[in-house]
Amino acid sequence: MHRDTDVLVVGAGPTGLLLAAELALAGVRTLVLERRCERQANSRALNLHPRSLEILDQRGLADRFLALGRTVPGWQFAAPLTTPLDFSVLNSAHPHALLLSQARTEALLEQRAVELGAQIRRGHTVTDLWQDAAGVSAGVTGPDGHTTVRAEFAVGCDGARSLVRRAAGIAFPGTEETFTAMVGDFADADHSDLQRPRRHGVLVSRLEHGLTRFVVMDPARMRTPSAEPVTLEEFRTALLRACGTDCGVARPRWLSRFGNATRLAERYRSGRLLLAGDAAHIHFPVGAQGLNTGLQDAMNLGWKLAAEVQGWAAPGLLDTYHSERHRVGEEVTARTEAQALLVELPQVEQYRRPARRLCELLDTLLGLDQVNQYLAGLLSALDTAYPPQDPTAHALTGRRIPDIPLTLSADGRRTSVHSLLHDGTMLLLSLADVPDASPCLPSSAVRPRLVRAVTARAHGDEDALLGLTEVLVRPDGHVAWATETKDPRELHAERTHALNSWIHAAK
Repeated sequence: MHRDTDVLVVGAGPTGLLLAAELALAGVRTLVLERRCERQANSRALNLHPRSLEILDQRGLADRFLALGRTVPGWQFAAPLTTPLDFSVLNSAHPHALLLSQARTEALLEQRAVELGAQIRRGHTVTDLWQDAAGVSAGVTGPDGHTTVRAEFAVGCDGARSLVRRAAGIAFPGTEETFTAMVGDFADADHSDLQRPRRHGVLVSRLEHGLTRFVVMDPARMRTPSAEPVTLEEFRTALLRACGTDCGVARPRWLSRFGNATRLAERYRSGRLLLAGDAAHIHFPVGAQGLNTGLQDAMNLGWKLAAEVQGWAAPGLLDTYHSERHRVGEEVTARTEAQALLVELPQVEQYRRPARRLCELLDTLLGLDQVNQYLAGLLSALDTAYPPQDPTAHALTGRRIPDIPLTLSADGRRTSVHSLLHDGTMLLLSLADVPDASPCLPSSAVRPRLVRAVTARAHGDEDALLGLTEVLVRPDGHVAWATETKDPRELHAERTHALNSWIHAAK
């Protein structure tokens, strides 16, 4: 049967758009279908964490985002705590968060995907989906009526109520919401003393276009279902109860309610159907981890799915998307449940006093450098590492590689690791002068166009690569293989084995 596209992406949120861009970068025909006719004007998420900025940097995109946002040195672990996490101490070229509306993030990612050739069709709703041995078929309703789209794979980036997840028969276990909070973006607000609501646990952010965002939980209304609309009067009352003033909020541009329902898909893949972003995991938006986790799902999946479509994936490569990212989903949902409890307990009368004591203790702990750095590494996702299947693998295997400055041996040009990942291929980096062990890639072993082989000298932050002879970096910036072997024959054998573990040998 004729295929209309190689990969169908359902949903044009940040996750779906980055995935489309990654697939298109690899030369995969990609179609994104989005039921909304226009991009979402209201921005639930306002933050890009350090690891998200790094993966954008790996494609040469970070500057586009940085030019439109504002960097901040850290982020709050949970609303009642007053000690922020300090990202500035982290080993990254982007040791900060970026305040940027989700609407702008989506616009930039859509621009990138279209530049690379992905098709994005808005106002198209996927109504049903089924798979067979040869591909996936989707029933689609759009401006021109109903049609069927055929693809080799489909990825659900279509949110918590994902049709793709239901079509795949993947369970979505977890917990129902037990409390809700309110968010509002206001054209008018009293800016004379914004520290006052902040001292009482109200989150306040200055947005673009003169808007101010408030996030507040009202003990009298915290059991209200998230589906119930928020009124301006209710919001003002909640602010009064929380901090003794309604902060002069008026002319709301957006009012909404959100809860702490937490769910994780049992699987991220069922045959030719895959899940990413909110279709795979939902949780209370504490710590601004949802959008960022989805972007990192897309970065992990994009190159693997492209490899599968194009026939160069080693056996089992696509399955590592579930094994690597599902584990991250477990960690994020478990962590946000704990963070959400810190938000909820101070609002409950019988727990208010002990909760305050707990928060005081945690604030003291966050004042300790090691504790702060540990939690900052988790929240920023810079500490995300994918355990290697081989227990004898080098300690760096599976970890992200920082943007280490390099001098190329061929021409003395200065560059960096992230700059060498812009084209989305794997990077074989030779760091030692080993006679008779050139990092060239014999065509009999692998397909050379899929790997960039470079000999270079690291400088600046050399500790991450200290002692290494060679390192193979995945397209998503994680280490696939590293060695300190200097014997030419052993090095050649190790390298060939490592490459063939990721790339199907050429026929």
